[in-house]
This record gives sequence, structure tokens and C-alpha cells, in this order.
Amino acid sequence: MNAEDLLDLIRSHWPDIRSALDDERREVLLARLGDLAAAPSEERAVRQAAQGVRLALLALPPGHPVRSALDGPRWAGPARPTPDLAERARELHARLTASGPPTETDTDTAGILAHARQRLLAEPSFSPAEARYRCADRAVGTDGLIRLDDPVRGPRYPAFQFTGGDGGPLAVVRTVNRLLLAQEDPWGAADWWLSGNLWLGGRPAALLGRLPDDLLVGAASAMLEGD
Repeated sequence: MNAEDLLDLIRSHWPDIRSALDDERREVLLARLGDLAAAPSEERAVRQAAQGVRLALLALPPGHPVRSALDGPRWAGPARPTPDLAERARELHARLTASGPPTETDTDTAGILAHARQRLLAEPSFSPAEARYRCADRAVGTDGLIRLDDPVRGPRYPAFQFTGGDGGPLAVVRTVNRLLLAQEDPWGAADWWLSGNLWLGGRPAALLGRLPDDLLVGAASAMLEGD
């Protein structure tokens, strides 16, 4: 699936995509689509912008038709950007930003998203104070770590990001989180860590310390780059 296919996928499924994403994550997707529309014509820039769009779409809940398409055959950016790619991206971005908020008929899909978030929030996690304590001797603190906003408990830091006992954050987690743009889309990054991964043979979070760090980094890179 190349960048043109990605645009077609968004165009065909936009009502479902729009209803499955909350306001914040929908804005992230539109921003990444805007990045693609404004990207220079160089292959590297287009590929990077298209990867940003794909990563934003990975925030969709498992089982969503678009998420299933992205989890299927390996995705790769275009070998060469086509002359009309930026124009197609601009047209689609303008159309989607003018499409308005979800309608009342979208509540079922929104419920699927809410269930997916509840699944992630049910995982072991730490409060900001607990996370800061574990990062007390690290100059970077909690930077680069996933923080999820729980409507009941407030901000939470998934526990898999830290070593056992009172240990600090794992360096490989920060590296992968940067690849997954966790600061911009923490839910999508958490879903990658806490969902099954066919390439690795299990949940990445459960494989920390069991697989070499470079395999985890490679799995995240392969997902983004289609390699």
C-alpha cells in the first residue's frame, strides 16, 4: 500500500474514521495529512509524511476496517512521489476539514474506541508522582514516556515502560516511543506496545527483556517503513 492507496483508504472510509477517533486524535490525523500535502517532492520527505498519516490511523481500534487494512500486507511509501500526490493530499485535507463533527449515528463506533481505551487503561500503570519518583535520578525525567489520561484517576504512565521494583524507565521504550510519536498520539503508541504483534510473536510490552532491544526497535521501524 503506497501513499496514493492511503489517501484512497481515508477518502473511502472517512465517516467511519471520523467517528472512531476523538477530537484530539482526529486533529492529529488531519495535521499529518496536512504535512503530506505540504511535503517537498523529495522521496524521503514524502515517505516520512505518509508514515505520519499511517501512524495516526493506527489509533483506530482493532477490528476497524481501516486498521485491518493497515495491519494486513506490509505498507511501503511510494518508490517515487507522483506529481499529483501533494495536490490529491491538499484536496482531501480541505474536504475532510470541512466535513464537520461526527453525527449521532456514529455512537456505535465511538463506543468501540472507548472500549479500546478502557482496555489500555486497565493495564498496570503509575501516577505522575510515582513515575517522577522512578525518574528522579534521570535528567530527562518522564520525557519520551507514554502518558494516558484516565477520566477517573487522571494521568497514568503504563508500567511496562519501567524496570521492575523501583527501577527507572527503559531506554528502549523511549527509543520506540519516539518512533511511534508517542508524545502526539499516546493512545496509538500504547496500543502498539500492548497488542499482539505477529512480527514479534506476542505483545511487545511482554517481550521487553526477553528479546534484544534492537528487535523491538526494528519491529516498530518495520511497521512504519514497510521494511
